[in-house]
Amino acid sequence: MSQGSSPATVLVTGGSGFVAAYAVTALLRDGYAVRATVRSAAREADVRAMVTAAGADPGRSLSVAVADLTSDDGWAAAATGCDYVLHVASPFSPAGDEDELIIPARDGALRVLRAARDAGARRVVMTSSFAAIGYSPKKSGEPYDETDWTDPAGDISAYIKSKTIAERAAWEFMARAGGGLELAVINPTAIFGPVLGPDYSGSLGLVRSMLDGSMPATPRVYFGVTDVRDVAALHVRAMTAPQAAGQRFLAVSGPAVSLLGIAAILRQRLGDAAAQAPARELPDDLVRELARTEPSLREAASRVGIIPRMSDRKARALLGWNPRPPADTIAETAQSLLRLAAAD
Repeated sequence: MSQGSSPATVLVTGGSGFVAAYAVTALLRDGYAVRATVRSAAREADVRAMVTAAGADPGRSLSVAVADLTSDDGWAAAATGCDYVLHVASPFSPAGDEDELIIPARDGALRVLRAARDAGARRVVMTSSFAAIGYSPKKSGEPYDETDWTDPAGDISAYIKSKTIAERAAWEFMARAGGGLELAVINPTAIFGPVLGPDYSGSLGLVRSMLDGSMPATPRVYFGVTDVRDVAALHVRAMTAPQAAGQRFLAVSGPAVSLLGIAAILRQRLGDAAAQAPARELPDDLVRELARTEPSLREAASRVGIIPRMSDRKARALLGWNPRPPADTIAETAQSLLRLAAAD
């Protein structure tokens, strides 16, 4: 943005979400005008409170528009006058029902892209997931990167399928009907980071359950970690960098970590506050047996012992991205959860 000119306006979808609130915060700090979508006007106060908690002043630079991924209503008005769009909103169904996840994820992405195109926006940056990259077989030792795609016909959860199908649909739309609009996609691994309020994502719930003793032992599961602040920063970089147009960027910080490894970080960094963090792993066969009657363990049962390798080379090389070390992210996540619990 040049000095003396009006700030560019950025539409951020799902403004009350964890990643979106940090994206709004990063944009406001960089001097952008931000319009955040919410499903209900009553959520505006939540968005402003989260942004304030993240250290930015929402003031007059933040406005709110009502729009839902499941309906056409409101999207044209929300996108009008916006130079860029960060499409961060994503449906989540605790029951894991395929239709409740796939249809709004796919159709919602298409609604946002159409609205952005019709409004004359320059670029959309869409939040996808490592789920759309890393859930198809890979030769042993080879890292997953942005050229990989999960097969939606494979034996995968509804959530993983929804992320894959939604991203595929977005790229297909761009090839068919994108016009002058540009698209970049961010594919984060598991997202952690300081909470901004009592409504937070499932990955942070894992840390909470370790701290409060409700997870006495862990499955032998490994996954990539990334910090929500780094994910937000990557969105903003991909929004304006010319070289980001038409590209996917895998967001991961360092090698995969295990749940037991996260527990070890908590004990090392938090001391007595993490005394209840688990110190043992469940046998793989027991996890598979328990998963027959416990739906929450089915994903873990399918991944026990698998240590994925992932490459963040592209984000670092093309966009100068330099994420925080995973141990710092895990420790700050836990510290924020402890502060939240103490304030209740």
